[in-house]
Amino acid sequence: MSPQPTPRPFPLADADLCVKCGLCLPHCPTYGQSQNEADSPRGRIMLMQGLATGRIVPSSTLERHLDGCLGCRACERVCPATVPYGALIDAGRALLAEQRPARLQQSRWISAVLSRRPLRRVLAALLRVYGATGLQALIRRFRLLGHGPLVRLESTLPTLTRPARSKLPVIDAPRGTVAIFSGCVGDIADPDLSADLAALLADCGFTASTPATQTCCSAIDQHAGDPLRAARLASRNLEAFGDGSTPILSLATGCAATLADYPRLVDNGQPFAQRLRDPIAFLLEHSERLRFKPTPLRVAIHEPCTQKNVIRQGEALRRLLARVPELEIVELDASGRCCGAAGTHFVSHPAEADALLQPKLAAAATLAPDVIVSANIGCALHLAGGLRRAGGLSLEVLHPLRLLARCRA
Repeated sequence: MSPQPTPRPFPLADADLCVKCGLCLPHCPTYGQSQNEADSPRGRIMLMQGLATGRIVPSSTLERHLDGCLGCRACERVCPATVPYGALIDAGRALLAEQRPARLQQSRWISAVLSRRPLRRVLAALLRVYGATGLQALIRRFRLLGHGPLVRLESTLPTLTRPARSKLPVIDAPRGTVAIFSGCVGDIADPDLSADLAALLADCGFTASTPATQTCCSAIDQHAGDPLRAARLASRNLEAFGDGSTPILSLATGCAATLADYPRLVDNGQPFAQRLRDPIAFLLEHSERLRFKPTPLRVAIHEPCTQKNVIRQGEALRRLLARVPELEIVELDASGRCCGAAGTHFVSHPAEADALLQPKLAAAATLAPDVIVSANIGCALHLAGGLRRAGGLSLEVLHPLRLLARCRA
């Protein structure tokens, strides 16, 4: 049995690193929307400092400002004082939850479902039935849900088919073994992605395993302010992937960013975090055996915030896609701003999320790509939903690994 995690105090010393210079303001999407200092990184840090020292009491206004943060961590990239803002906003929400525990009810319910594989399988089966019976197409075509929040939520649901039972190539003399972290939402919405990555790895000479006992990365709990539950899920993943040096490749960049934070969630998280590798960067490093067929498609890259600001492996994606003959690569939005997905933010803050998504939809209409690729499942669902609601924009939103697997020679 793993030792039970214990609460950690709010890191005031880290918050005090912020000198309130304001260099982060032009890069903060929520400050750009509201022009309210309380919706900026330095403003939120001041609010958290006040809460931690007792100068500010919990309130619905305080919750609104802290919960409105996207966690995009664009501020960290430009901060001259290297303030660990991602850790601070998580700690601030945890401090708020200690005094207002009822705020965790929704996140705990969602986490309880997504962290259990049998329940994920039930959800996936229901979604497949929903699509296969034609009910999903009927509801969307005739707009039977009207124009309210429910139809918006439904638009983000993927159309699922039964997962393919692909047979992986046999590798006579494998160069090594890697482990795949599939992610809970990805396990439902994109169940073939693990097999696609395994096939690409096999082309490079590597065998892949997907530990069956892995669970949710804990991002939902961590970002909601429930570090103890997040730590318990982290401990389960540490047990699932075991000790050793086998590289761990996370399919979603959002999961990868959370897995990289395990050293601050659990005491023994550092060895696990050191094994993490970006799957695209790993394939590029071992790509001398990869062969791609000519694929005349116009592909727009949407770089998730977690890929740009945390993992920072976007260039590897561009270099690998450039190896596919006849593939034309464009940037969906050169500004690099957050699309508004931000975990569950596009569900809990629909108006704000859709406002952030609008420039991406406008760019898609102008660029007219055949495919949009995004390495984060939340971004992909949010983008696909926005495209459906916009109407007339008939194009696929794919994980880049799915596209690369289709292009295999």
